[in-house]
Amino acid sequence: MKLLKKSLLYLVAAVGLCIPFAPSLNAQDLENGQLLNPSPDSWPLYHGDYSGRRHVHLTQITPQNVSNLTLAWAFQTNQTAQIKSSPLLVDGVLYFTVPDNVWAVDARSGHLIWHYNRPSKGEHIGHRGVAMYKGWLFFTTPDAHLISLDAKDGRVRWDKLIADASRGYWSTMAPLVVKNHVIAGVGGDLDNLPGYLRAFDPDSGATQWQWDVTPPAGTPNAATGGMTWMTGTYDPELNLLYWGTGNPTPVLNGTVRPGDNAYTCSIVAINPDDGKLAWAFSVSPHDTHDWDAVETPVLVDGEFHGQRRKMLMQTSRNGYFFVLDRTNGKNLLTVPYGPVNWALGIDKQGRPIPNPAKEPAPDGRLVAPDEGGLTNYRAPSFDPKTGLFIVDAHPSYSIYFAKPADGAYGWAGADYGLWGKGVIEAIDYQTGKIRWSHDVGAGGSGAGVMTTDSGLTITGDAYGNVLALDTSDGRTLWHAGAGSPMQSSPISYELDGRQYIVTSSGGVLFAWALPEGTVAAKRSATERH
Repeated sequence: MKLLKKSLLYLVAAVGLCIPFAPSLNAQDLENGQLLNPSPDSWPLYHGDYSGRRHVHLTQITPQNVSNLTLAWAFQTNQTAQIKSSPLLVDGVLYFTVPDNVWAVDARSGHLIWHYNRPSKGEHIGHRGVAMYKGWLFFTTPDAHLISLDAKDGRVRWDKLIADASRGYWSTMAPLVVKNHVIAGVGGDLDNLPGYLRAFDPDSGATQWQWDVTPPAGTPNAATGGMTWMTGTYDPELNLLYWGTGNPTPVLNGTVRPGDNAYTCSIVAINPDDGKLAWAFSVSPHDTHDWDAVETPVLVDGEFHGQRRKMLMQTSRNGYFFVLDRTNGKNLLTVPYGPVNWALGIDKQGRPIPNPAKEPAPDGRLVAPDEGGLTNYRAPSFDPKTGLFIVDAHPSYSIYFAKPADGAYGWAGADYGLWGKGVIEAIDYQTGKIRWSHDVGAGGSGAGVMTTDSGLTITGDAYGNVLALDTSDGRTLWHAGAGSPMQSSPISYELDGRQYIVTSSGGVLFAWALPEGTVAAKRSATERH
C-alpha cells in the first residue's frame, strides 16, 4: 500500500495530476453577488473583497479575549517553498497555493480534500493564490500559464498561455475575477519585455482584451517593463479596475529611456469590460531604483479634509504614501512614511521629483529606501473605525552602484543593503502622519496585515511570531511562535459561530480560534439575551 501511494505521488509530480483525498464536494458555487457582498463565512477574493482594505466585520475575537487564542488546526504542505498565498474561502473550503501546487482544505478541521500539482519551469519566487468564479478556480504558474480547475475535485478544465516563459516572463499573482472576466498579469525583469494585463473568458479561457503598459518593444527612447505581478482592486460603482505597475527596464540605468516612462511605476484605472485606460498616476516618474508600484491600491469611501470622496490609497515601495481621488486619478496627498532621500520634492501633480544626484553611479549613492522598498508585496489594511492605514514597513538604506562594464542594459548596476528593520506603521490618511509604530525586528517580517471590527491588527514579526496588536495604539495583545516568519497576509472568517484567523509559516497553514468552550458559552449567552 505504501509503495502504491508513493507511486501515485511520483505520477502526480511527473504529469501534473490531481489526487482527491476525500469525496467530491457538493457545493462550491460562487456567483457575482457573493463577490460584490462577501458574507462573514467566506473570503472569496484575494483581498477578501474588491476594496483591498483587508478589514473584517467580525467581533468574536476581541482585545479583551485574544489572549485566549489557541491553535484550532494546522495543515502541512510538505513543500520546501514558503506559503505566500492568501487563501480563498468558499462554502467551507480553503484554497491556497505555492508554486506548482493548489490545495483544497476543510476550513473547520484543516483536513485535506484534494491537491493538484503541475511541475513547471520558470521563476519560482512565490505564489499569491487563486481566484474563483462559479464552481471554477483559476491560478497562474511560474511558466506563465493560466489554468482553470474544477473546485469540487481539482481536475483541469483548461490551460491557457499568458506569456512566453522562454522570453523571461513568469506569473506569480492571484488572478482577479470581475463580472465575466478573469484578469491576470505578468512578471519578468528582462529588457525588451513589455508588461501587460490580460482578461480571459472564465468559460473557455479565450482572451477578451489586453492592456499594454508600455509602447511596443523597439520604440525609440521608450522604456519596457511595467510588470503587473500583484492583484489589483475594483470599484463596482465606477466600473473601474485599479492596478499597480512595475519598474521600467533597463532597471538601474535611465539614460537610454528619457522621460517619465509611462505607464511604469504607476497606478492605473482600467475599464474591465474592454481594457481601456481611464487614467494613470505616476508614482515614481523615471524610476532608476527598481521600486515597483504594484502595492495594493486600497479603496476607501469617506471624508477627506471635510469633503466626501471616493479615494484610493497606496503605501508605495518608493517610500511615499499616496491618497488619490479614484474617480479621476487626481492627487490629494503625497507624504513619506519613513526615511526617503531620493526626491527633490513633490510636483504640482503630487508626484515625487527624482533627484539626479541619487541615480546609481560608479562610486555609489546612499539611497533610502533600499531596493526592496519601504514596503513590498505584503498587503496593508485600512481600519474604517480609526481611519488608520496600517502597513508592514521597512525603513532601510542601501548604496546603489552603476556598473558601466556590465553595459547599459539589463540591471546595469546593483544595490548593497546597509541597514533595515521592520515596523508595523499606522498612518492617519488625512495627514499622512504616523500615529503609532510597532517594531517587528531587524530585516523586516514579510507579513501582511489584517484588521477587525473589534479593534485587532493581525500580522507577524521577523522572529516567526504571529501577532495580535491593539489597532488603537499598536500594543502587543497576543503572540504565538510559528517557527519561521510569515510571508503571507492573514485572513479571517466565521463558521458555525466560531471565528478563525488563518496565518502561515514556512510551508504550514495555521488556523487560530478561541477555545471551543469559550465560543459555546458566548453563543449561549447571546441566545439567552
